[in-house]
Amino acid sequence: MNFITSDKKKGIKIWAVLIWLVFWEIIARRIGQEILLVSPVAVIWKLMEMAGQISFWLSVLFTVLRIASGFLAAFFTGAILAWISSFCPFIKELAAPLIAVIKAAPVASFIILILIWVPSRNLSFIISFLIALPVIYTNVLYGIENTNKELLEMAEVFRVSPGKRIWYIYMSETLPYLRAACSVSLGLCWKAGVAAEVIGIPSGSVGEKLYEAKIYLQTPELFAWTLTIILLSVWFEKIFLFIIDHVIRVE
Repeated sequence: MNFITSDKKKGIKIWAVLIWLVFWEIIARRIGQEILLVSPVAVIWKLMEMAGQISFWLSVLFTVLRIASGFLAAFFTGAILAWISSFCPFIKELAAPLIAVIKAAPVASFIILILIWVPSRNLSFIISFLIALPVIYTNVLYGIENTNKELLEMAEVFRVSPGKRIWYIYMSETLPYLRAACSVSLGLCWKAGVAAEVIGIPSGSVGEKLYEAKIYLQTPELFAWTLTIILLSVWFEKIFLFIIDHVIRVE
């Protein structure tokens, strides 16, 4: 399975969003039962109401810290492991089965197994780490192995120091692959991390709030929390990719 994706995406058009919101509003009005489908206006009002409560921000902070930490841990671990694997065939062959298992195993299975070993409070951190690790590792390794050989030969001829080779050749050649990996894995981290919280129900998490909203049939709150997760995912991705893009521009 190849995780490398094109990063040349066109932005979402406002008019398209508005059409879908109008369509959502029409369907909600036709159904006429908020417990089945709440209108977008009601969702926004509910989100504004929730945002005025300290418990809302504490839950957001709980989840953001764990999912972001899990992704960052996978980012550095995957990049370092890929670098070592690029010049050590033994490590590459040793890591291959593990990476394959992580990619193939269902997320639900990981969640249930990990709950046996660790407290539910740390579940979203570990799940986010496991989801992002193979994506980062695969892309970075592919980028290193496909570094322009002519540039490396030129660096050898001119006796460029190892540090400068890493920074000016390997980094510049690998960063686009790394950016694509981050773009893919960040969204997956939020989906899997929140799903882990819904199953593990750690106290004070966004997943717990989603579960409670579902249990008590609080549809507006359920949609409001879902919108919150989407916004957090998009913002975190844009911030992190901005940092990566800045590194690329510097290069």
